Amino acid sequence: MRVEDKPRLVRRVVQLFVGLTAYGISMALLVEAGLGLDPWDVFHQGVAKVTGLRFGLVVIATGALVLLLWIPLRQRPGFGTIANVIVIGVAVDAGIALLPTPRHLAVRWAFMLGGIVLNGVATGLYIGARLGPGPRDGLMTGYVARHPRRSIRLVRTTIELTVLLVGWLLGGTVGIATVLYAASIGPLAHVFIPLFAVRPAPPAHPALDGPRARKVPLLAPGDL
Repeated sequence: MRVEDKPRLVRRVVQLFVGLTAYGISMALLVEAGLGLDPWDVFHQGVAKVTGLRFGLVVIATGALVLLLWIPLRQRPGFGTIANVIVIGVAVDAGIALLPTPRHLAVRWAFMLGGIVLNGVATGLYIGARLGPGPRDGLMTGYVARHPRRSIRLVRTTIELTVLLVGWLLGGTVGIATVLYAASIGPLAHVFIPLFAVRPAPPAHPALDGPRARKVPLLAPGDL
């Protein structure tokens, strides 16, 4: 049994909300750059174009619908999961409203590269807080847990390609940013998730402390 001290919990909650807000701003940067979006945002933008809804509202609605798919997978949302659904959508709408739409190609590239890097940092922050996976992450891990013969790589790739295709057919923007995001988000997450991961609380039983205490990973499988 592990006891969570108040400062550690406060740090995790603050880090979660900073990460989710930064994630929404990173999405807004990619939208304003107009050079392509990551697969899920291609889908969000396509739905927004067809329905006339705000981009952030589509992000929230999609997250809520994806959570319904957790039910047959027997996934349970955490505090971070619910916050993920709401905060990112609000943050991306605020970012789109506040950020200028650049016309010069160099500024658009700066927005694009900044958005991709910020997305990687934000991913490390909110996942590293260990307060629950996002709806789309949980969809992947839940499916793999129910079908252990399917690899995470295959499941994630299938989901990403499916939403990318649907989003493109609905009018979402696919471009150089889509390719760069797909190529770089893995390495970025590999760097920033361990960097920002909050270590689990120490064991409450003193016998588990000391040199013979079992090492625990920075992140448990359910945190991803």
